[in-house]
Formats: sequence, structure tokens, C-alpha cells
Amino acid sequence: MDARQERLLRVAFLAGAVTDAAALVPMLFPSLAAEVLGDMGMRIGIGGRVWGYAAGVCLLAGYGWLVNQPAFGFGRALGLYIAVFFVVSQAVAFLALGDRPSPSLLVGGALIVAGGLVIQLGRG
Repeated sequence: MDARQERLLRVAFLAGAVTDAAALVPMLFPSLAAEVLGDMGMRIGIGGRVWGYAAGVCLLAGYGWLVNQPAFGFGRALGLYIAVFFVVSQAVAFLALGDRPSPSLLVGGALIVAGGLVIQLGRG
């Protein structure tokens, strides 16, 4: 998204022309990718490859910048973000690392997703 599109989105968001969720979508997936890949980079660094640390630091800094944009209410943005992050991170763990979710992880994950929906859809 270029600077002009970002300004238009912020104006529309502040004017109430778009919902929180619609305004968050352009930020959501790039920040998810940055966090998940940054975490994987740190794991690679811990495994002995120094480039993993460097990549992890850069990606996690990008994630921090994205989720802290001033047009978004911090609590509501992170409520939705955490729910989506959980789903994406579990998909990556399963597809890339072969981790199978336990029943308790699935139940806890359902609570995380339900909480994100309550935060996002609630009034006030």
C-alpha cells in the first residue's frame, strides 16, 4: 500500500466510513507474515545460523511498526490480530514443521478465536 492509499484509508477509518476489521485487513496479513517469519528466523538463529537472527530482528521490527500504526485502536487491533495470528501460526506449524495440534490446543485456540471475535464485534 502506498502513502496515498494509506492516508485515504486512515481518513475513511477516522470518518467511520469503514469498520475496524476492514481497516485492519491491509495491515493484518503483512504483519502476520512478518511475525511468523521473524519467529522462524529467530529459531534458525538459535539453531546456529547467524543470518536467522538478522532476518528475525528485521522482520519482527517490521511487525512492530505495522501493528502500532496510529489509525488503529491498539487493544481492538491486537484482539483481532492475536486470533488470526493463532490460526496462521498453527497452520504454519502443521504445514512447515509437521506439528500436530493436541485436543487442548484446539480447545484453547477456539477460545482465542472466540475472544478475538468478541473484541472485534463488541460495541465499545
